[in-house]
Amino acid sequence: MSKAARPKTRERVRDAERSRELILDAAERLFAEKGYEETSLADVGRVSGVSRATPGYFFGSKSELHRAVIERCFADVRRAVQEGKERALASGQTPDVVLAGAVADYAEFVAARPNFVRLIEREALSDRTVLEGMPLRLAVWQEALAAFRQELGLDISDSTEAAHLLLSLVALTWFPIIHGKTFL
Repeated sequence: MSKAARPKTRERVRDAERSRELILDAAERLFAEKGYEETSLADVGRVSGVSRATPGYFFGSKSELHRAVIERCFADVRRAVQEGKERALASGQTPDVVLAGAVADYAEFVAARPNFVRLIEREALSDRTVLEGMPLRLAVWQEALAAFRQELGLDISDSTEAAHLLLSLVALTWFPIIHGKTFL
């Protein structure tokens, strides 16, 4: 068959960033559903639609992929906190309206990202120390506390009130996701 008569084959377009995001999406879902121990890099490759070796190529190891997934989740939370803070401060509303908006925003975020909640719960219940070595986790907490204090006009010298309010918000929004099948 001459070169001109051969059917054209589709060239594979390599898009490293797209592959990386597909891998992170698949890994987030698998780590949340199955847990760290039950998820393999081959599983991640299969679910993400890349070769079984590609997750290792991008992330080196399962533990580094797991860390990248959790870091991306915290970055998403941080972005949501920053956007919510900017929106609240620009609104000029009273603290009770701002608080209601913050609760609604966070509840929507958590409902849209149940894997984030499941991942953090799995980490909290495991013997792994991934969360302890994550500066972004602390930055998110500190930023959320500062936002609450600033948005609601809470006494900056005493972070106890803001911390209690933030913990209550997290607990109330996470409970239906973690225990929905148990109690509801």
